[in-house]
Amino acid sequence: MNNTNNRKKLAFFMAAAIFLLSSCSPKKATAVQPNNTDTNTIKITATFYPLYVSLLNITDGVEGIELSLLAPPDTGCLHDYQLTTKDMKEIENSNILVANGAGMEDFIEKILETKKDSLIIASEGFELTDSNSHVWVSPEGAIHQTQRIVEGLSHLDPSNATKYVMNGNAYLLKLQNLRNHMHSILDEYSGKKIVSFHEAFPYFASEFNLEIASVIEREPGEAPGPKELKEQISEINSIISDGNKIALFAEPQYSSSAAEIIAKETGLKVYELDPCVTGNLKSEYIKDSYITAMKKNAEVLKEALAK
Repeated sequence: MNNTNNRKKLAFFMAAAIFLLSSCSPKKATAVQPNNTDTNTIKITATFYPLYVSLLNITDGVEGIELSLLAPPDTGCLHDYQLTTKDMKEIENSNILVANGAGMEDFIEKILETKKDSLIIASEGFELTDSNSHVWVSPEGAIHQTQRIVEGLSHLDPSNATKYVMNGNAYLLKLQNLRNHMHSILDEYSGKKIVSFHEAFPYFASEFNLEIASVIEREPGEAPGPKELKEQISEINSIISDGNKIALFAEPQYSSSAAEIIAKETGLKVYELDPCVTGNLKSEYIKDSYITAMKKNAEVLKEALAK
């Protein structure tokens, strides 16, 4: 009887020791789990259109992936976007959330914190200029963000890591070819001055060595007042009178009325540069929409700067 009791006590203490050791050991990070274990679907949500386009390329042909977009594809700058109840549910039901970061999604910063274990910040590690968040508007920035998304997805969903890397490399090659193509067009205009519509093009200008002499809409969503417009017109006319060439740009997502006023007072023509922030989800060419838009930007710049 004593031997039996001793064996029971020993077994109890061994079990207790194993439990305590396991509960004190650090827990390793685990991969995301599907929302529905029957279908093994992993839901990935992009906060806005440029990231969605990247995800379409990186997850192409990967089974069990469901992509969704938070802000509507016709949303311009996210700085003025208002979160909806539907958005909250979308975020909550996502296994992986892909955000731009750098202040672009400041309207959901607290919510992003709750998803930090399943969150990919595409701009992370990119050297920012004056905390500007428009990283994707330069080919170099788009390449960086694509690499970050591939790394993040491979970490959070390791079972599909090989496919993410393979797709990512294919898309990165397209982006690198785009960068080379744009440099072949724009390098001869190095040092030229431009007037951009709003603060979306500092990384673009830096990559192609263009000087942003003035910005029409200094605050996103706020048209310049009469005094500000007058100052901008005076500044541009001064540049022109000094014999320097300068090109004036609006953006397809916004009204060009302020740019048209500047054009009338300076004799410049209004061209359009697309920050690649909006698009058509139903387009059969959506996966190449960023590349197509940037190639058009290069051609527009060539036309504007050559004159």
